[in-house]
Amino acid sequence: MDILSKVHARHLVAWAEDKPEVVVLSADLTSSTEVDLFRDTYPERFFSMGMAEQNMLSFAGGMAREGYYPFVHTFAVFIYRRAYDQIADSIAYPNLPVRLFGFLPGVTTPGGATHQAIEDIAVMRALPNMTILECGDATDVESVLDVAHAVDGPVYVRMLRGELPRLFDASEPMRLGQARILSTGADITLFSTGICTEEAMRATRVLAERGIAIHHLHVSTLKPFDDPAVVEAAAQARYGVITMENHTIIGGVGSAVAERMAEAGLGQRLVRIGIKDRFLHGASRAYLMHEYGLDAIALVQQVEALLSVQLGITEADLAAVRLDAVHSEAKAEAL
Repeated sequence: MDILSKVHARHLVAWAEDKPEVVVLSADLTSSTEVDLFRDTYPERFFSMGMAEQNMLSFAGGMAREGYYPFVHTFAVFIYRRAYDQIADSIAYPNLPVRLFGFLPGVTTPGGATHQAIEDIAVMRALPNMTILECGDATDVESVLDVAHAVDGPVYVRMLRGELPRLFDASEPMRLGQARILSTGADITLFSTGICTEEAMRATRVLAERGIAIHHLHVSTLKPFDDPAVVEAAAQARYGVITMENHTIIGGVGSAVAERMAEAGLGQRLVRIGIKDRFLHGASRAYLMHEYGLDAIALVQQVEALLSVQLGITEADLAAVRLDAVHSEAKAEAL
C-alpha cells in the first residue's frame, strides 16, 4: 500500500489553476488544512478570515452570490457547530455553490470532545440542499474536488490530511452517488466509509481466509443516499448487514442504511459499528479506534457475534495484512 503526503495541498493548486472563480477561505488554520500552498500560489484568491467561522460562512455565501466558488477550509467541528445558522440561512437556503471542507472528522484528531466532529453527518444530513461526501484514501482526496464542484449547490466534505494510504486505484475516481464494491460475497454485506474502510479491508481479507464471504462497499456519498447498490447488496446478505463509520451510530451511515432497508421492506439484521452515544477523550487515532470499537478487530468481533462462531482471528493476523490499491467491481470494465 502506497502512502502519500499532503495530497490535497498539491492537488488543489493544480486543479484550480484554470478556475479563477475558485477562491479559498481559511479560519486561521491555513497550514493545518493544507491550503498554505494555495495561498502562496494564488494570493489574490485566498482569504484568511481569522477565528470567526460564522463571519466566514456568511462571507462565503456572499461571494457565491457574486459568481465565485468559495472553498471553505477549517476543522470539521468548527464548521457545523459554530456556524450552523449561517450555513443554513446564508448557504443552504439559497442553495449556493459553497464547498465546505471539514478536516479532522471523528477520531482523526487527538483534541478531545471540543475538536472531534462525531455528529456532523447527522446534523448536515438534516439540512435541505446539502450534499455530503467523505474521503477514505488518497484517490478519494484527489477526485473529490471534481465531484464537489459539479454539484449545483452546497457541499460538505469530510476531508483527510497528512499521510494517506492509496486504497483505490488512481484511475478510478470517486463518483457522486456510487459506492465502490471492494469485495463480493453472500454471507454478510458491509458498508464502510472514511477511515473505517482501511480497517474493514484488513478484516475482510482475513475473514475470507476463514471462509466468511463479505460483500464490502465503500460509501463516499453520504447524502443523497440513493445508490441502488445499497439496497441490492443488503437484500442478498445471508446473515445480516454491518455498517462501519467514524461517527456516532445515531444519524450517520448506519441510520442512512437502516432507512433504506426499512423503506425497501428488508427484514435483515443490522449491526452498526461506530461511536456509541457518548463523547470521546483525546488520544491517538489508533488508540481511539481501538478503544471505541472502530477498528478491524472490532469488525471481526461483530462478525463472530452475528454468525455465532469463534474464528480465532488475532490483532496480529490483521496487522500482517498488506493492502494494495483495488479497482471497484462497480467499474464497468471490471464486471
